[in-house]
Amino acid sequence: MKVIKVPFIVIMIGLLAILAACGGNGESSGGDDKELEVVTDAAYAPFEYMEGDKIVGFDIDFLDAVMEEAGFKPNYKNIGWDPLFVEIQGEKADLAISAITINDDRKQSYDFSTPYFESRNMILVPEDSDIQSAEDLEGKKVAVQNGTTGQAAVEKILGTNHKDIKKFDNNTLAIMELVQGGVDAVVADNSVVLEYAKNNPDKKLKTISDEENFESEFYGLMFPKGSDLKTDFDKAVKVVINNGTYSEIYKEWFGDEPELDALKQQMEKE
Repeated sequence: MKVIKVPFIVIMIGLLAILAACGGNGESSGGDDKELEVVTDAAYAPFEYMEGDKIVGFDIDFLDAVMEEAGFKPNYKNIGWDPLFVEIQGEKADLAISAITINDDRKQSYDFSTPYFESRNMILVPEDSDIQSAEDLEGKKVAVQNGTTGQAAVEKILGTNHKDIKKFDNNTLAIMELVQGGVDAVVADNSVVLEYAKNNPDKKLKTISDEENFESEFYGLMFPKGSDLKTDFDKAVKVVINNGTYSEIYKEWFGDEPELDALKQQMEKE
């Protein structure tokens, strides 16, 4: 058989063309199941928490659906609340999900997806407590998770760094302090305190809502500033919410249908 010699430059051009067609440069706008590093604080049931050595929760199931829609695969890492902000700002991870409220302060350092969950802070107290509203927290010891909107809400009432505000690394520790009698109340996202009170009737706790003092909040996926991923994920989040997948996941974790009107209105603003 006659051997045909092909110039080296022709071979290289052909290989480069194949690599370009296959996305060989490692960049992706979805569609090739590229793996992304996702950081979270898995101490926030029912949104994300550890079940054995696996991270589970509403946020995880929701992001799995969004990732599939966008054409990516997640590699979840449980690193804690404060560290996840450091990882994202330093571009050491691709995105974070951890019931992260979108607000103007955070927007200065991070990019957020279109919102995917509406929340509001709520008060958790013993059943025999005389606290009936946020204003009744004055003169009481209150536990919060450090660096959260719950902390900001309490500081708005008691004052920044007030001596009666006890800050913890996560809400689990804050609630344990309440159960042990170290504080009079916990302020955290409504889904978190409602879930704890429902699942722990022996602790004899009740929840108090106060829509006058606690504003509605919206969670978003958090990215490094200027991330190319935001556009793909905005589209995927909207598809998952609008095609019924979101409602199925919500019902599985919270037991009822989500109220989507306010969420969809906020999605149009972001």
